[in-house]
Amino acid sequence: MPEDPVEHLTTDLSKIDFEKLRKEFAKGRKRTYVERLRSITQYRIRELVRLNKSRVDYMKHLQAMIDDYNEGRMNVDQFFEALVQLMTELDEEEKRHAEENLTEEELAVFDLLTRPPDKLAKKDKETVKKVARDLLRTLKEEKLVLDWRKTQQTRAAVRQAIEVELDTKLPEIYTKKLYDQKCELVYQHVFESYWGKNQSVYG
Repeated sequence: MPEDPVEHLTTDLSKIDFEKLRKEFAKGRKRTYVERLRSITQYRIRELVRLNKSRVDYMKHLQAMIDDYNEGRMNVDQFFEALVQLMTELDEEEKRHAEENLTEEELAVFDLLTRPPDKLAKKDKETVKKVARDLLRTLKEEKLVLDWRKTQQTRAAVRQAIEVELDTKLPEIYTKKLYDQKCELVYQHVFESYWGKNQSVYG
């Protein structure tokens, strides 16, 4: 018996042949296809957001699409095309860290520091990349000890390291207000994503 093309759709978006998928979709079982694609897309977005909270808009976008489909504002063919378009964007997003010459965890910090401001000069953008790399290296080598979140002293040491790194290295475009916001965002990200030495969502 030949493999079921629907059931064997992979969660690895880079391995999906979307043109072949469109041809299979056109043959029928459309609702089965869109349900499987919706499931795959939700899974990939959850994984992407788990590593980088700045990607939460993808989840909001998908939910809006699902609502439109369920409430009849989008038919099955339109929903399929919207899912394919979103999956293509997610595939590009998964590759962005390499294009930026950053690791996935460095990209998460970089995104927190640059959204907003989104429009940074190339020189400033490279500076912020270095800040993300240096900060993570300092935290992982010196501050993220076992169970660091459990004591006030170790939490304060992590927060201070973030504040010092950002204060001394961020470009001048970052105002005092923006600096304070970024310190808080980065600290919350570190608190949620790293729970000990060599222990994190990236491990």
